Amino acid sequence: ILAENKKFGNKTRSTSTWSFKFMINEKEKCKDKTPFLILLIATTAAEIQHRSSIRKTWGNESVVPGVEIVRLFMLGIESKGSNDNLLRESEQYHDIIQQDFLDTYHNLTLKTLMGMNWVASYCSGASFVMKTDSDVFVNTIYLIEKLLRPLSPPPQDYFTGCLMKGHKPIRNKGSKWYISQEEYPGDKYPPFCSGTGYILSGDLASKIVNASVMIKYIHLEDVYVGLCLNAKGIQIVPPPSRSLFNIYKVPFSPCRYNNIVTSHHIQRNEHIFYWETLQKNHH
Repeated sequence: ILAENKKFGNKTRSTSTWSFKFMINEKEKCKDKTPFLILLIATTAAEIQHRSSIRKTWGNESVVPGVEIVRLFMLGIESKGSNDNLLRESEQYHDIIQQDFLDTYHNLTLKTLMGMNWVASYCSGASFVMKTDSDVFVNTIYLIEKLLRPLSPPPQDYFTGCLMKGHKPIRNKGSKWYISQEEYPGDKYPPFCSGTGYILSGDLASKIVNASVMIKYIHLEDVYVGLCLNAKGIQIVPPPSRSLFNIYKVPFSPCRYNNIVTSHHIQRNEHIFYWETLQKNHH
């Protein structure tokens, strides 16, 4: 596996050349249901407490009565250490999917593609999918009631989030978002949505997976998804308000958090405190 991941060094081929296999899967998750929303949450093995907090709060599958939600945490594998704890957690909660790529920052695109692949393979009838991260607070109630439910019937080719337009590749090697000319020769990225939290209609998962066959791998996951959408001629829908999807940490107040979808850089204890405060101040 290590050797396999090192092959990414040349970045000359598309992602799907490398077929990774599921170490932990939840094939049956949608067997008897067609979810309204699937939450795909990127996480790492060490983030046990984050996952626990999310399960009790915004990631609770019964958070909106009468709305079918499926929650899945997405992981790769660690370079050392055993998988036993994760397997036990998976047996208890049935909300983990994991493939045998190395769980590194450079493989975040693989993590998202695994999630898209899972939706396309096992739950393609879902109305909506949200991809987010474990350090993001998501107001699932607001998201469903104010943004998604009014979209009736559920649209196709729908993609929204914190819209990034006109962004240029960063060529400074000291930057976390550095990308070489060889990896991405273009001087501008097509529009994309920040990977901290974006929403897509269920039908788009398979289109993104299909596009990834032709699109050269880059590690910037949100940009890569934007490249896939662009290749399929899919226009990103700007969110109804710029304040809904936040890539920074929004200072907490019940009033503010009752009217947003995402806030970033959230600690595990904050997930619980914010959520419980919101439930008490639901107005």
